[in-house]
Amino acid sequence: MVLPALILFGMALIWGLMAAAAQIQCVDAARAGARAAARSDPASAAVAAARSAAPQGARIAVAREGDLVRVRVEARAAGPLAVRLGGEAVALAEETVR
Repeated sequence: MVLPALILFGMALIWGLMAAAAQIQCVDAARAGARAAARSDPASAAVAAARSAAPQGARIAVAREGDLVRVRVEARAAGPLAVRLGGEAVALAEETVR
């Protein structure tokens, strides 16, 4: 009785660690995309920079709001639970800094 419970607990722990790693990847990808967009790179280059660091199957959105560039990365955690993960980064566009 104890062994199946320990196996289930171990699997839940591993899934939690994988979800946490994917969350960190989303934040890193958003940061990379915002950095690229703030350098006035084209939106496709910012998306490519974010996609290179994002988890597989992530959705990436780049938006310009005045002097700010906002990049949002959303992904789903792998495994039995459909948990939505995401990260967002905002950067000041470099051409506005004097």
